[in-house]
Amino acid sequence: MSALNGLKFVMATKRVAASPTVYRRQKLVAKLAEQLACFEAQQQGDVYTAKRLQRVANTDTGTTDLVEVNRRVREWFWRGENGKLNLAVKYGAATLTLAKGGKNAIEIASAAEMVNTLKVLMTAAGNGELDDAIAEASTKTRKGFGK
Repeated sequence: MSALNGLKFVMATKRVAASPTVYRRQKLVAKLAEQLACFEAQQQGDVYTAKRLQRVANTDTGTTDLVEVNRRVREWFWRGENGKLNLAVKYGAATLTLAKGGKNAIEIASAAEMVNTLKVLMTAAGNGELDDAIAEASTKTRKGFGK
């Protein structure tokens, strides 16, 4: 019993899950970080591939194994007609409306500005500034599944 005397015991409960709003924020921040990595890889002339774990049945042993596979990452940015970069922020398959008047893209002049813009968007999403746009896109998506 002397080994336990040095420990501090408390009454605690583990939080089961985050609220849906916090979960959506975290999901968007992760996707923005992925877009940043994709853009930086493209600037260096590389191709960015995200990895994910997938269960694969092993026919020889009859078991399922976890295998790391490449996952396709669709770019949210493109070069517009005026030669400047455009960035549309997506939540799932829906493009977020970022400003009043239905504006859904950000015009960016240079590659350095793109990196900074993605970092600003990550901060804004983490702080909850894009919660209304995320909720609107999420509602549209859910309505698409209704009968």
